[in-house]
Amino acid sequence: MSMQSEAGAKRFSLGSLIRRPETGSFLGFVIVYLFFAFLGGAVFVGAPGWSSWLNIAAEVGIIALPIGLLMIAGEFDLSVGAVVPAASVTTALLCGTFELPALVGILGGLGLGLVVGLVNGLLVTRTAIPSLIVTIGMMFAVMGLTLGFAVLITGSTSLSYVPDPATKALLGTFIGGMFNVSIFWWLGFVAVYFFFLHVSPIGNWVFALGGDAESARNAGVPTAKLKIALFMLSAFGAAFVGIAQLMTYQSAQVAGGQPFIFNSIMCVVIGGVLLTGGAGSIIGIVLGTMTFAVVNQGIFFASLDPNVGSIIIGALLLAAVLSNDTFRTLATTYASKKK
Repeated sequence: MSMQSEAGAKRFSLGSLIRRPETGSFLGFVIVYLFFAFLGGAVFVGAPGWSSWLNIAAEVGIIALPIGLLMIAGEFDLSVGAVVPAASVTTALLCGTFELPALVGILGGLGLGLVVGLVNGLLVTRTAIPSLIVTIGMMFAVMGLTLGFAVLITGSTSLSYVPDPATKALLGTFIGGMFNVSIFWWLGFVAVYFFFLHVSPIGNWVFALGGDAESARNAGVPTAKLKIALFMLSAFGAAFVGIAQLMTYQSAQVAGGQPFIFNSIMCVVIGGVLLTGGAGSIIGIVLGTMTFAVVNQGIFFASLDPNVGSIIIGALLLAAVLSNDTFRTLATTYASKKK
C-alpha cells in the first residue's frame, strides 16, 4: 500500500513539474547551451565562455527581474532604455564634472530612476492611458532631458569618470579578470525578488493584479500603490545597471541603453511569463535571461554570422510564447480534472 502511495506521489510530482512553464525554459536553456558548446568548443565551455555570457546575463537580468514582475502584473515599462543612460550620465555629472563624492553621485542616479518610476506609476494609475504608451512617452522625455543637460553642462554627449578603488571594486571590477562583480549583484537581486514574489504575501497581490485587477481591488489589494511600487522597482533596476556600467567602463554615453528595452522583455517571455499577465516565476526569468545571454555570446565563440543569433532569438521567442500557452492549458486541464 505504501509503495503504491509513493509511486502515486512520484507521478504527481513529475506531472506537476512537466506542467510548470519553467520546465520549457529549462529545456530551452539546455538545448541552446549544448548547441553552442558543441560549436564553440572548449573555450566556450571554459571560464572565458562562462564569464562572457554571465556578464551579459547579469546586466540584462537585473533589469529583466522587475520588468518580469511588471508583466506578471499586466503592465509594461519601455522607459528603462532611457533610464540606463540617464542614471549613468547623472552620476558622471555629479561625481566627475562637479567632483562630488561617489556616494552622492550613486544616490543621485538611483534617485533619478525612482522618480521616473514614480511618475510612470502615477500616470498609469491616475489616467486611462495604457502603460505601454505612458512609458514610451517617458522614454523619449528622459532621453531628451539627458541629452539636453549633458550638452548644456559639458558640451558633449559622452562623459567620463574614474571611480575610486573602493567604488570600482564594489560596482565595476572584474574578478579574475573575467567575471564582472555585477554577477553577484544579479544573484542578490534574484534572491530578493524570489522572496518578494514567491514567499511574501505581496507576491499573491502581484499575480492577482495581473489576473484580474478589478477583482484584486475588490479583494482589498492596494492595486494603485502596488503598480507604482513595481514601476519604481523597474526604473531602479535600470538606474543600477547604468551606474554599474559607468563604474565598469568609466564612460557614460547619452545614446546607450536602448537594447535593454527589448532584450529584457525577451528574457522575461522566454522565461515563461505570459504577455497577458497573471503567470510567471523568478526562476523562469533567470533561465530566460541565461538562454538569451548564451545565444548572444555563443554566436561569437562559434564564429557564426551575427544574423544567426537574431534568428535563434526570434525562434526562441516564438517557441516561448507557444509553449507558455501549452503549459498553461496543461495546468488548467489538470486542475479541472482534480476537481
